[in-house]
Amino acid sequence: MPTALITGATAGIGAAFARRLASDGFDLVLLARDGERLERAARELGDSYGIRAETLVADLASDAGLAAAEERLRAGVDLLVNNAGFGNKGTFLQVPVTDELAMLRVHCEAVLRLTHAALPAMIERGRGGVVNVASVAAFTARGTYGASKAWVVSFSQGVAQDIAGRSGGKVRVMALCPGFVHTEFHERANMDTSGIPDFMWLDQDAVVTAGLRDLQRGVQVSVPGAQYKAIVGLSRVVPRKLAARLSSRTGRKYD
Repeated sequence: MPTALITGATAGIGAAFARRLASDGFDLVLLARDGERLERAARELGDSYGIRAETLVADLASDAGLAAAEERLRAGVDLLVNNAGFGNKGTFLQVPVTDELAMLRVHCEAVLRLTHAALPAMIERGRGGVVNVASVAAFTARGTYGASKAWVVSFSQGVAQDIAGRSGGKVRVMALCPGFVHTEFHERANMDTSGIPDFMWLDQDAVVTAGLRDLQRGVQVSVPGAQYKAIVGLSRVVPRKLAARLSSRTGRKYD
């Protein structure tokens, strides 16, 4: 059976990936910080889908957590989903710099190191994939969060190009860029999302379905939802200064 390692696997998009991949017959390696919640998720997935679900308690903002994840990936998996992430409430100077650095470590350093650990075995076997969960915020001016997700998009595209010749297209790397998704993300960051219109919300299972479909097709940047495809397309033609001003003002409504 194929095996997938998912970071941030107990909630939101990570949990949706775990359910979908388990239903598709993948064994799972679930990584998160909360050991009790991990064990409960692994037990429920194993009972529901008859797959093997192992757990890895790790904080990807720590050296020990990153090293543990790298070690497991070097043993070989068929799919890596770099989903772990979080948001900080407030504008740049309102957020402690230690929190911003922790975000960069989880969103950027962890994605780089885990991708680097997973790919050699995939290339050797001639199959596999990496999904790096970014955000539509990658295409807007939204401080450290948006910048970190823009890095994820650029990094994923660059690595996909770098390995294309070595893998014959059989190993794929993709950035998944959802917009607003019904998860715990905004609640954990204490963000008020009451003003977001219903049509802007995406279902987490639909995001996973779109992402896996695009990965299979060899898409390098997946943007689920027609509304967000339109927003990303518009961001590429609106003058950068105007786009930055609009996205910054709009984003602060939900800080």
